[in-house]
Amino acid sequence: MGKILISGFSGFVGQNLISYLEALNFQTENINLRQPIDIKTNDNIETFVHLAGKAHDLKNVSNENEYFQINFELTKKYFEKFLHSNATTFIFLSSVKAAADSVDAFLTEDHKPQPETAYGRSKLAAENHLITYTKSTNKRIIILRPCMIHGPGNKGNLNLLYSVISKGIPWPLGAFENRRSFCSIENLCFTISEFISNKNLPRGIYNVSDDDTISTNELVSMISNVNNMDVKILKINKKFIFWLAKIGTYFSFPFNSDRLQKLTETYCVSNDKLVKTLNKQLPVSAITGMLKSLRSFNK
Repeated sequence: MGKILISGFSGFVGQNLISYLEALNFQTENINLRQPIDIKTNDNIETFVHLAGKAHDLKNVSNENEYFQINFELTKKYFEKFLHSNATTFIFLSSVKAAADSVDAFLTEDHKPQPETAYGRSKLAAENHLITYTKSTNKRIIILRPCMIHGPGNKGNLNLLYSVISKGIPWPLGAFENRRSFCSIENLCFTISEFISNKNLPRGIYNVSDDDTISTNELVSMISNVNNMDVKILKINKKFIFWLAKIGTYFSFPFNSDRLQKLTETYCVSNDKLVKTLNKQLPVSAITGMLKSLRSFNK
């Protein structure tokens, strides 16, 4: 099997994916898209994996042009090299936010994309650019849309929540009875490795999420248990919480409207298409993966 060329290798997903693939004896090669790309036809590269991108900025300091320069223009640049190479598979790490920033029921791949943020719009623009080539090339284009990714070493929203609860501070958002889907880094790496190794898996768009949803209140209880604590869950009036978040947005405080939405939104993602296509169960359950992530924050 040929080599796997990976962009975004220095990020959280990239570092985990490289370790995962090398443990399976895959040959990986890293590429920096900020540098000139020189891919020779004899480089024996079989799969391009595009992880490089600008994540959703919860501090609201990035402008739309930054997102499009990184998430759209760099994708076009990398994809162009793929089209002119001997590689047969292009795997693009997009996001469920390319489809929707909020959902009423389980999000499926059939949902008409309506992103509301610059991040989501830039990811969707990249997806659409790739899709235009699906009818004119025999090469395989895989678009993966993970939901919130977590795992040991993750520094995102889970770490913020963990740092609050592990101090024994009562959880003030108990009035929000929300549930959401998460994506264990192990399940994401497993998914990517399956598309690399099995060339018969069809091209297309696939949501990537753990099998079950977890509520934020359940997550708070899990953090409490991991730390052998009994953290109280308070049900403070929602209107008051929304008011505090708006103030946080105005003054660029860590607790703002975006952060509140991340912590309290119901966002459930269906992975039925992915599981049926792989014809395998994901290796890590939602609870097992989450506990592994939470315990890593103790180290």
